[in-house]
Amino acid sequence: MVRTVVFDVGETLIDESRIWLRWAERLGVPPLTFLGLLGGCAALDLSHRDAFEMVRPGLDVEAEIARWAKDDPVGLRNGFDADDLYADVRPALAALREAGFDVVIAGNQPPEARASLEAMDLPASAIRTSDEWGVQKPEPGFFARVAELSGVMPEEIAYVGDRLDNDVLPAAEAGMRPILLRRGPWGYLHALRPGAGRATVIDSLTELPEILAV
Repeated sequence: MVRTVVFDVGETLIDESRIWLRWAERLGVPPLTFLGLLGGCAALDLSHRDAFEMVRPGLDVEAEIARWAKDDPVGLRNGFDADDLYADVRPALAALREAGFDVVIAGNQPPEARASLEAMDLPASAIRTSDEWGVQKPEPGFFARVAELSGVMPEEIAYVGDRLDNDVLPAAEAGMRPILLRRGPWGYLHALRPGAGRATVIDSLTELPEILAV
């Protein structure tokens, strides 16, 4: 029986549209072009970083992020705030808590993402990022840290994310119950793949309390 529900961040809780549009502007690329390339990366199992290489070959993304911070020290840049939360996040997390589930947030994110999420006052008992732990999905060590943080057995954890490669398959291998959210380019594409059969596929986070109650 599931006792703890753990959530990925990007395109699970956070709509990344504004982030990618700001990146397109920063790189001088038409928004549709950059978004299309990101979709292509999702379809071809490439990293999103490959989209940067396509439009700016040889770009040092980390150095560009540092330059961007100097140019716009008070802007969101490649970050997010409460305006980027998907509409179903607060009601779904609150409903899970009311139903007796513990709620945890843990995803591949830089350290500053934790502060951004904590500022939203979400109904979650813990928030952690991969950079804090020094290990990223899909590495087994990430899911070991998830289980340690949750304080329950892996089979008592549901991990909710939008990708097969980073979320569903490694969570299943770790003994957790994987939930695939059909949201964002990876979510829609991955829901069509055979590997999605290893997960419970949902279209909204509000479906979770009923699904996990059985």
